[in-house]
Formats: sequence, C-alpha cells, structure tokens
Amino acid sequence: MIIGICGKSGSGKSTLSSIFVAKKNAIHIDIDKIGHFVLTFDDVKKELIEAFGIDIMIDDKVSRKKLGQIVFNSKEKMNKLTDITWKYMQIEIDRVIENNNGKVIILDWLLLPKVKYFKMCDKKILLDIANNIRMKRAIQRDEITKKQFLLRDNAGINYNEDDFDYVIKNSDRRYLEKMVNLL
Repeated sequence: MIIGICGKSGSGKSTLSSIFVAKKNAIHIDIDKIGHFVLTFDDVKKELIEAFGIDIMIDDKVSRKKLGQIVFNSKEKMNKLTDITWKYMQIEIDRVIENNNGKVIILDWLLLPKVKYFKMCDKKILLDIANNIRMKRAIQRDEITKKQFLLRDNAGINYNEDDFDYVIKNSDRRYLEKMVNLL
C-alpha cells in the first residue's frame, strides 16, 4: 500500500509520517530529502552550475540556501531546478519503492499531486493546517525569517481537497495517532 501525505510547509507531514512508521511499520520516503540527496551527485552539480552559476557552490557542495534564494523568486528558475533534479529523484524514489514491495510506503511531499506518484497512492491525505501555525513551525524548524517563509509558501501549490481521501485540519499529535489507527 502506498499512502501519499501532502500539505504545505509546516503542516505536519513529517509528524504524521513518523506515526505511520511507528504504528504500521511503514517505509517513509521524504521526497524533499531525496531532492537534497541528489544535489550531491556530480552530474546534478554540473547541470546546476551551468544553469545558475558557480556562486551556488560552497566547498564543492550545492548551497541549498543560495539555490533557494534564486529559485523561490522565479517560477521559471524553479522549473529549471526541477527539470535538472527530477529525473534523478525519480530513479531514487523508484528504487526505494521497488526494494520495499509489499510494505506500507509513505510518500511525503508538498508537490506530490504534480507527479506520477500521486496516482499510484492507494490513500491520499492532505494536512490543511492554519497558516499562522505552519509559519511558526517552519520558521522555528528551518531557522528562516517570516519573509523567507512567505516566499517559500508562495512558491508552493494550492490543493484541491476533492483529490484526497482524507483532509485533516487538526495537527495535534494525539489526533493524528487516532487517524492512523483508523487506516
């Protein structure tokens, strides 16, 4: 079974995923982390430098902070980043899914509805948490400013609740645990 968990930054996707891992022995695929991982690939670095310049590099590593400052200001540049990294991300996601056939797999990603994996989900969950709560969490977790949060948030997508089997508007951990027990 594949369960897709979506929601904007700070909505509780990782918390809900961790509950699935603990209660259902699920495999958690945090697609953001896969994206961070592929930034270490030499081919990806080369393509990113060609697209965005050498200034995105610090000590032979892609600076996600510098890259974010570029792509979160421009949909065109965000699309370019996606064009470069997505092909590598798919290979990694496919590998994890194939290696865990027969297990409960959690796909956790803000952009999941935009990719083929959304259609593969047996259950789709949307976390729709109030903006002020999400902003407070993300600022604290990611050590960013309110301006950086708003820039990131505006670069995200809007969800159609009708595309989901469950829409959760409460992010209290006990409530989320009850929801997982029902699935």
